Amino acid sequence: MFLKWLRRRRRMQIIAQAFPEEWNAILRANVFHDQRLSDGQRARLRELIQVFVAEKNWEGCNGFAVTDEVKVTIAAQACFLVLGLQDANFDHVLSILVYPDSYVAQTVETTRAGVVVERGHARLGEAWWRGPVILSWSDVLAGGRRESPGRNLVFHEFAHQLDMMNGRMLDGTPPLETKEKLQRWVGVLEPAYHRLVEECRLGLRGVIDCYGTTNVAEFFAVVTESFFEHPQSLNNDHPLVYEVLRDYFRLDPITWRD
Repeated sequence: MFLKWLRRRRRMQIIAQAFPEEWNAILRANVFHDQRLSDGQRARLRELIQVFVAEKNWEGCNGFAVTDEVKVTIAAQACFLVLGLQDANFDHVLSILVYPDSYVAQTVETTRAGVVVERGHARLGEAWWRGPVILSWSDVLAGGRRESPGRNLVFHEFAHQLDMMNGRMLDGTPPLETKEKLQRWVGVLEPAYHRLVEECRLGLRGVIDCYGTTNVAEFFAVVTESFFEHPQSLNNDHPLVYEVLRDYFRLDPITWRD
């Protein structure tokens, strides 16, 4: 109880400080969706950004320098996902590691013959439970500026972080308040996942990226991207999916400013 009070007090001190005008300039340049929000939502987003920037451990990799531009651009996009949520502030995310571009992650695999093989895989980002979120800055910037509409690396990786918050590692389901909401979630998103698998198998491409066929966790991450990036198209093609996500995020991007 005392720790919660202390955290709340510290955060009140953080948001009591004026939001830097230089940060507003960063948002105008790098975060397309910020301009679509209502005035009240933009004010709320700025409070979340201030806390996020202050509380995370930021590290640059491969010689990359983490500046205020980097922090604010990442924080703004991550905080979009919790803009309508009162008790989900990514407190479990302790560090943000930023590479200048895509990077190679080493993995260790054991073959059926018992041979241990180390491989390098090029990646744009990763999300670890109680570990870091790892991001490629060039892709963060492209997503924030909406240079490739429909794809947003920060939305994707932080959707994984929401997924992990239910205590079950990456099962495609974030924490839900009631058993009824969980049943509704599974009843809508599971058939949508299988529909995507079948459509992608047939070579059909829609508003939800076929990378979502990898597993249910990746499905939640890519459908989150679609929800924020192409809300009208998602609602047209998958109205029940849009409705469930709208109820979960407590946001309705269709109504945002164009």
